[in-house]
Amino acid sequence: MLKWAIIFAIVSLVTGLLGFRGISGAAGTIAKVLFAIFVILFLIAVLAVIGVFHIL
Repeated sequence: MLKWAIIFAIVSLVTGLLGFRGISGAAGTIAKVLFAIFVILFLIAVLAVIGVFHIL
């Protein structure tokens, strides 16, 4: 998930430099959404691991 967020961020930067504002904005939005999903899933995984070790 993080890999795709980085790829879309790079695409956004490159297309922004080339002047394709529409594509750049769309790729930037996709990158933000994917990064947010990654952070949420990461936090859930960390909390799950802490919960498992707390029970043991």
